[in-house]
Amino acid sequence: MEPINYLVQLGGVARTAQLLAAGFSRTDIAHLANKAVKQPRRGIFMLPDCRPDLAAAIRHNARITCASAAGHYGLWLREPPGQHHLACNHGHGTGFIRHRTVRFEGHPSLPLAAIEDVVLHAMSCLAPPASTALATSAIRLYGVPLELLKDQLAGDRSGPALKALNQLDLRAESIVEVDAQYVFNANGIGFETQVQLPGIGRVDFLIEGYLIVEVDGFAFHSSREALRRDLGRNNASTLSGFAVLRYMPEHIWFEPERVVAEIRAALSRRPGVAG
Repeated sequence: MEPINYLVQLGGVARTAQLLAAGFSRTDIAHLANKAVKQPRRGIFMLPDCRPDLAAAIRHNARITCASAAGHYGLWLREPPGQHHLACNHGHGTGFIRHRTVRFEGHPSLPLAAIEDVVLHAMSCLAPPASTALATSAIRLYGVPLELLKDQLAGDRSGPALKALNQLDLRAESIVEVDAQYVFNANGIGFETQVQLPGIGRVDFLIEGYLIVEVDGFAFHSSREALRRDLGRNNASTLSGFAVLRYMPEHIWFEPERVVAEIRAALSRRPGVAG
């Protein structure tokens, strides 16, 4: 393999030591300079289209973590961070958010923190529901043990992070469901999640045994069959005496006050409730 192809596999950036460890000679590495490879600093080789977070990690002898690692692992995070989140045990460098405590072995070839450290850093750094959505997805997608996270945070004076972990509902199947739970909890709305209703199927939320709330993802009604199925569910819900409210992610994220007001209005109209 050519060293430039290996550089591509690494995301477009590497140190001389990493290239040497992969079996390339110093002559091979020297030839990279003739192939449009940049050297922002001695000992660092970078392709023009290198990912900025990878470049920052290599430059600062650090690993990508927290919100910056979400895209690499496919974790749930609504908005990319404004600054790079890097894990390092030194105090050098500026212009990034520093996470000092590294507990687990990172990625074998990329400057990427282990998934466990990514979650632990996020729980102590990000506010809910961003932190809880990221943690929920790591547990669901990678099997990160919840008890491991709690144990690791127990001695770090991480009361808020531990409280958030204790409130995780791992039945959530998407980031918007986690965010909806946060909105409901913040406004004192009690709910059940992923409830199986006879003749209707599984619903995202059931509130006070009467109101079904569905939060539809980006693929909602992506086919005629999906539309027909959901119309049938809506009709079955009405015929069974339930009220139904449906929301897109944008409603939960940008109009939570409207969502809460509509839920309360629907609950006030249920049978047996005085007007």
